[in-house]
Amino acid sequence: MPLIIITGFPCSGKTRRSEEIKKFFEERCKAENKKLRIHIVNDEVLGISKLAYKEAREEKKARGALMSAVERLVSKDDLVIADGMNYIKGFRYQLYCVARAISTPHCVVHCGTPINMAREWNSERKEGAYPEDVFEELITRYEEPDGRNRWDSPLFTVIYDDASVPQENLWDAIILKKPPPPNLSTVTKPVSETNFLYELDKMTLDVINCVLETQKNQGQGGLPMVVPRSSHKVINPARAITMSELRRHRRQFTTMNKLHTSTNIDVVADMFVDYLNTNLAN
Repeated sequence: MPLIIITGFPCSGKTRRSEEIKKFFEERCKAENKKLRIHIVNDEVLGISKLAYKEAREEKKARGALMSAVERLVSKDDLVIADGMNYIKGFRYQLYCVARAISTPHCVVHCGTPINMAREWNSERKEGAYPEDVFEELITRYEEPDGRNRWDSPLFTVIYDDASVPQENLWDAIILKKPPPPNLSTVTKPVSETNFLYELDKMTLDVINCVLETQKNQGQGGLPMVVPRSSHKVINPARAITMSELRRHRRQFTTMNKLHTSTNIDVVADMFVDYLNTNLAN
């Protein structure tokens, strides 16, 4: 069943809203005789300390633990509430792909709390508070959701002093809404074409080589870059793109898609360009 992605500043009331959502769905499902297991996945459940966000390596492990828990729990009979900051849009995109892969609806709930209020709530915590430097660093890196992005849609913003979450809207969006069909970027199938992995490797290499060469000639922050075998263009960010960064994104994309296959490799090229645009903007 559906995946609800919670996002917001640290100490913005995310867990409180998650509990409200859980209670509403439990009561509504009981009233309508719907069998639905509801899970909240967050740092507390996973035993992750706030200090994990002090070091990049530990923070990456924390995100990996949350992703693994969501992948393990999400199913046709379970509603998973991913209660975390989920402040990186690329990570929200990955969560969206998890839901899409099993053809289940998803939505994003944004806890709209002013920075000063979140800072005050953090300072008032007797335990489990973020260290001040960690809190400020997370605030500066927060990427607000945008309902125009498919991975952030439908988007529900809950202001800090709202009496409750938009219960009926959430019900309509993820229970009554028809699940989206899986697409080539999310459905997992065994490789049926013997040359698929070769083509995937070659195609992604051609794209990153073209990106490097184009930015070298065009400069940073120029026009979108035309790349081989794709109808989509790579956005040229206002910074230098390094070879190591592109290799890392290529490796991650290849790992994610090595079990996916398509008779049209050019479709996969479009997927890789979309993946680059999502991650290069971070």
